[in-house]
Amino acid sequence: MSTGFARTPAPPYWLVSFTSQRNDVGAEAYAEAADRMIALAATQPGFLGVESVRGDDGFGITLSYWKDEASIAAWRQHAEHTPVREYGRAHWYDHFEVRVARVERAYGFRDNR
Repeated sequence: MSTGFARTPAPPYWLVSFTSQRNDVGAEAYAEAADRMIALAATQPGFLGVESVRGDDGFGITLSYWKDEASIAAWRQHAEHTPVREYGRAHWYDHFEVRVARVERAYGFRDNR
């Protein structure tokens, strides 16, 4: 899965990094749940964008961007996100790390040839 580049505003804004190692349990159900969570997060107040990739070895990184910490906290407590997050912890992941950071500076490059 790849979501491409997120279009974020000028900093400051917030970043949630979710790095995970998937196991071999329920790949189809996982993919459906992941797609649903990205679509649902995109409807939440304060959501700015997401970038997500997963390798064939099950290692993945999802970066979600948010207006403020309150928006991140609201998403964490969302009624549909909470049980999916708990199910993932119990069934889909061998290991994951969540990191939250404030983005103070951002820049990039695009070759428009």
